Amino acid sequence: MSADATAGSTAGSTANSTALRRRRAATAGFHLGAGALAVLWLLPIALVLVTSLRSFDDIAAHGLGSWPRSFTLANFGQAWTDGGQQQALINSLIVTVPCVLVTLALAAMAAFALSRYELPFRRSLLLLMLGGNLLPPQILLIPVSKLSEVMGVYDTLPALIGVQIGFGVGFYVFVLHGFMRSIPVEIQQAAVVDGAGPWQIFWRIILPLTRPALAALSALSFTWIFNDLLWAITVLRSDTKMPITAALIGLQGQYVSEWNVIAAGSVIAAAPTVAVFLRFQRHFVAGLNLGAVK
Repeated sequence: MSADATAGSTAGSTANSTALRRRRAATAGFHLGAGALAVLWLLPIALVLVTSLRSFDDIAAHGLGSWPRSFTLANFGQAWTDGGQQQALINSLIVTVPCVLVTLALAAMAAFALSRYELPFRRSLLLLMLGGNLLPPQILLIPVSKLSEVMGVYDTLPALIGVQIGFGVGFYVFVLHGFMRSIPVEIQQAAVVDGAGPWQIFWRIILPLTRPALAALSALSFTWIFNDLLWAITVLRSDTKMPITAALIGLQGQYVSEWNVIAAGSVIAAAPTVAVFLRFQRHFVAGLNLGAVK
């Protein structure tokens, strides 16, 4: 081997090792930065969890940010019964579960019709549904409140269910339309040749293929509706009919300085959405990835 070849091989190995060290340094920097952001993100959650387990005497004597010296589960019982969290959680589930099921069912049927058939003005209908979700909800608070009073449903849970369905179905139609439109038309044509009708095509072919998107939207819609506060305080007035988010405001007014009880109520309010996300996590990530590819 000549001297030039040896020098070239040495220079190449040096360049490769330098590039490898740079990649390792970049990877280490990325993980350190992501770890720091994760710690900053989880720190308030950890503080709420620890506070919910501390006694009032411990917080009063040593401060809210001090190291905990006592742990108790009595705060959850106090928030659950005396603070009205039990009824508020039931109200939230009564509103959220039907809203998710009805909204996704209506959105799936509408998206199927708009994406698989040549309907007149279908593009205009789709843009109209999307445009309705671009309006700031604050400008619709008074009209929605007055309309619920005129219809005689003000201060009832069905009124809140109707509002959530009405303002959510347009966005879900827009999302599901994109998924269903990407399904090859040959599948539908083959089903038509086999004698399948529109309902059979929708129920047995299109809907199963759209399951990742439906799962992702289920998790999102459950979180949005369950955590909503604006529409709840717009169409509801009685404390016994308020959902969990509005009940947290009342809990803070009832236990002004008892941060342990307020933190326990916050944990109770967050538990259902966390459970739903963990249950649909795999489908949620698959739906997002599928949407990115399509």
